[in-house]
Order: sequence, then C-alpha cells, then structure tokens
Amino acid sequence: MKILALIGSPRKGSNTDILVDEILKGSKKVGHTSEKLYLYDYKIFPCIDCRACKKGKFVCPIKDGMKQIYPKMDDADLIIFGTPNYFYGPTGKMKLLIDRMRPFVANGKLKGKRWVLVTPAAEGPRVCRPLIQMLRLSFDYLGMKFIGKILVKAYEKGEIKENRRELDRAYKLGASF
Repeated sequence: MKILALIGSPRKGSNTDILVDEILKGSKKVGHTSEKLYLYDYKIFPCIDCRACKKGKFVCPIKDGMKQIYPKMDDADLIIFGTPNYFYGPTGKMKLLIDRMRPFVANGKLKGKRWVLVTPAAEGPRVCRPLIQMLRLSFDYLGMKFIGKILVKAYEKGEIKENRRELDRAYKLGASF
C-alpha cells in the first residue's frame, strides 16, 4: 500500500510531524511504502472558483505546487492529513490544499481512498470537533473512507516526545493499515 502523508504544520519537527513519523514507522513494519510532503514547502494558491476543474479533463488550471501534489494524491492508497488545530480548524496551508481538492469531485480519483487525521491541539482533543466535522464532510463528499485519527494535547515544539502512550498509539495505528 502507498501512503501519502501531507504535513500542514509550518514547523518541521513539530508535534504533528513526530506523530506522523510514528504512524509511518508502524506502516513500514508491515510492508507499506510512504512519502511525506511538507505543505509549507509548496506554493499553494487559493481556489478562485473558476470551475475549470468541473469540465473537460477535470484539472485545476492554477499553476502552483498542487501540480506536484495532485499526482501523488492520485497514486496513494491512503492519505494522512497532519495539521495542528488553528482556531478550531486546519492550518491555512492545509485549508488551501483542501479547497484545491475540488477536481477530485469531478474526476472521482479519491473515491474509495482511505484517510487518517493527525492533530495536536494546545487544549486537547475536545477542541478538534469542528476540524473533524469539516474534514469528514469534505472527504465523505469525495467518497473517501475515514479509518482513524490521532488527536492529542500538545503545543510546544517536540512536546509530544514525552508522551509515550500517544506515540505508541500512533505507531499501532500505522501498523494496523
């Protein structure tokens, strides 16, 4: 199985990054391959509602980093969306990516693919409900299948390293794919 991890945290080595690494370690142990992309390494422009993605070849005409990301999403069997909780939602960069997933509504290339959410939040999992609802509604609309989440209380960079229980849980989630 091919796993694509999309990291929406602006900080490399962040709690999000560390948790996703644990999931990927677990998945590697059972024979899966993975690739991790840091969204902040890509220029991603906002959707301009031109609706070109709804016609013809069902592709977005905007020339930016999504041109490299779209084929990786096409090829993946499972996508991990890793984002810290920013004001009850994903980071701005992750939201830009989600808004630009509109071509997949028309071309159906994400239908049946599985997805996982990884979200650290300063105030813990309870504040993640609006984020989870937004993603579930969006990805259900695309025909994707939700298979798990790691929601943890963590704020300071690297703080999650002290929480062995959550790291183990992330590893086990990856090994269960």
